[in-house]
Amino acid sequence: MVSIPDIWRDSFQHPGLWDRSYPPLSVPQMFAESAAAHPDAYLADFMGRKFSYADVRLGVNRVARGLQQLGVKKGDRVGLFLPNVPHYLAAYYGAMKIGAIAVNFSPLYTVEELAHQVEDSGTKILVTLSASALLPTALKVLDNSSLEKLVVGTVVEALPMAKSLLFRMFQRDQYVDVPKRRDVIPFAELVDNKGDCDKVPIDPRKDIALIQYTGGTTGTPKGAMLTHQNITANARQTNDLDPDQQAEDRIIGVLPFFHVFANTTVLNRTVVRGGEIIMLPRWNAAQTLKAIERTRATALPGVPTMYTALLDHPRTAKTDFSSLRVCISGGAPLPLETKTKFETATGAKLVEGYGLTEASGVVSTNPYEGEDRPGSIGQPLAGTIVKLVDKEDPSEPATEGEPGEILVAGPQVMLGYWNRPDADEKVLHDGFLRTGDVGKIDADGYIYIVDRLKDMIAVSGYKVFPSQIEQILYKHPAVKEAIVLGVPDDYTGEKPKAFVSLQTGSETAGTEILEWLNPQLGKHEQVVAVEVRTDLPKTMVGKLDRKALRAEEGV
Repeated sequence: MVSIPDIWRDSFQHPGLWDRSYPPLSVPQMFAESAAAHPDAYLADFMGRKFSYADVRLGVNRVARGLQQLGVKKGDRVGLFLPNVPHYLAAYYGAMKIGAIAVNFSPLYTVEELAHQVEDSGTKILVTLSASALLPTALKVLDNSSLEKLVVGTVVEALPMAKSLLFRMFQRDQYVDVPKRRDVIPFAELVDNKGDCDKVPIDPRKDIALIQYTGGTTGTPKGAMLTHQNITANARQTNDLDPDQQAEDRIIGVLPFFHVFANTTVLNRTVVRGGEIIMLPRWNAAQTLKAIERTRATALPGVPTMYTALLDHPRTAKTDFSSLRVCISGGAPLPLETKTKFETATGAKLVEGYGLTEASGVVSTNPYEGEDRPGSIGQPLAGTIVKLVDKEDPSEPATEGEPGEILVAGPQVMLGYWNRPDADEKVLHDGFLRTGDVGKIDADGYIYIVDRLKDMIAVSGYKVFPSQIEQILYKHPAVKEAIVLGVPDDYTGEKPKAFVSLQTGSETAGTEILEWLNPQLGKHEQVVAVEVRTDLPKTMVGKLDRKALRAEEGV
């Protein structure tokens, strides 16, 4: 292997032990091997009810058999319209066991959003819950699309007995009755079998396991086709980050499984490890803090806004965090102030990583042990190659010492987009995935994101990177969250404008922040205004939502 200084401009991958390959492995095989190795260990804790690997394996087999009895064959699409509940585990691994393709749908989707992706993916069966926030939406899609059947579970089926009784008494209004229709099948009926499903051959490298829709930063979301090998390789790559493979492993599963970040770092990585997932059906800071103490959790993956919310919660000061080893932040840049405050408050290490849907979730991260470089998204995962190319021409390397577009190659990179060969041509280039992110790589292989290509602001022909302005804004003691957008300007074409929310109790005016900010910026970077808002828009997983803010501002 050539030395790092010789290759940093063109590509980088970890030397030594990090230069490894991952043998082909299907998702059902991955799950089966772990269940066989740890049958009595707990895989899931749902509101205090424990499910062992053997328990989940039985549920997976019964879902697989039930789907086959409904006529599901290899390559058919089975949709998951579910929060983090035990039904998800059985449906996800059960569908893949028979060669079906799972399709993740956000529980927050509107009827229109769900219907569009059901049609786009060709989903025929949709698994959901009888929740008032889910079932009415799913029924409307069933009645007005090519969707053929709904499989409907209830939370009561998964709760401990005492909580099940309380739920029936006090939370009945959150759920609706399941209609008696031939095309609506109770989950209990689906799994009413012995689990003796027919075996289906799977080619890990060629067969699609999951259609995962992108976040839709621009335009209509596209379905990334993730093969069995994509998913299992990324799970193994992520697990290999931990230098102490014998340590206890109990991970807080509050990031939604439907999102690719959680799908890899929480669900599949934990299965590879033989660990336990503390499943929380939705994000709530107080419940998350209680779960950490109750279960003595060792890990908490999240997005930066989650860590900020935990720091702001009054219960944090009274919470025992001594069991936490490491937390991975992804999905958005991690402000140094948030990292420092969280590590001080909890004693756990908070490391920043990076990934995207098209790479199964994770591309790089800072090390759990060793040098953690704030502001960096870390080094590539094992078996992953990252290189920089010219921002305008991906066939040319970036100018030495200058930022370039980040390209990624590795076993986690998707097969392509579902039914979108036109889109494939734009992002898959000579075996590499074009990320659309602009960055730099230092001599040790640490990657630094400068900005998104599509987010750059053109000021009189100069490229201004919003993230660099946002980094400075986060240094102001009153600023809690920040987004910088380009707004139209008659003279320069565009100019940056900042939008911020403030720390609790702060009454700082936007003009005051503006006067503090602009002297620290170059002439073309200076913002035209700082608008203070109560809250900034966020995505379904809690990330700051630049796209939604653009829509609000009409830019």
